[in-house]
Amino acid sequence: MAGDMEQSITTFILNLFTSLGYAGIVVAMAIESCCIPLPSELIMPLAGFLAFQGTFNVWLAGIAGALGCLLGSMVAYWIGATGGRPLLLRYGRYILISQHDADVADRFFARHGEITIFVTRLMPIVRTFISLPAGIARMNFARFCLYTFLGSLPWCWVLAWAGHTLGAHWKDVGGTIRKYDYAVVAVFVVLVALYIYRHVRRSQPITK
Repeated sequence: MAGDMEQSITTFILNLFTSLGYAGIVVAMAIESCCIPLPSELIMPLAGFLAFQGTFNVWLAGIAGALGCLLGSMVAYWIGATGGRPLLLRYGRYILISQHDADVADRFFARHGEITIFVTRLMPIVRTFISLPAGIARMNFARFCLYTFLGSLPWCWVLAWAGHTLGAHWKDVGGTIRKYDYAVVAVFVVLVALYIYRHVRRSQPITK
């Protein structure tokens, strides 16, 4: 089943590339960066493989991928800023998020947003969803765009280069990266557990 789904996704991406050329890379990576699970681990190595075959230039493919990341991330940012923030402030208490937490997030992205965006663009899974909290916290939009592009560029170039280097074995790139997905998910689960523990502990009455 998983293999059939991956093959369907690969066919969809390949059709985009065939129909639109470099614009197909932009569209595919924009979808991935708009919080839709279209894995860049398939998109960019496939583009690199097509560069191996002479259809694309590997460096231009990387730039097209980074531009797609930027466009999709801009959409996700504005969804977070215009829709996600009001919902969070209104209903956040039901998932243990308070106004205080929102204020902390605002201050964090104001102080450390640039490095956070840059670094998370180099991480699987997290890179797809980081735009939403950045938008909810209303990080400076120009800086968000700059560091999104700068962080996405090496990610796209490396994946495209790997697909180009491996040639017909370009799918091995995704298999290698997916091994690290479990570590990312594990860290996320631990952070969520610590967050819940902190809130539960803070909400308990102080007894003398």
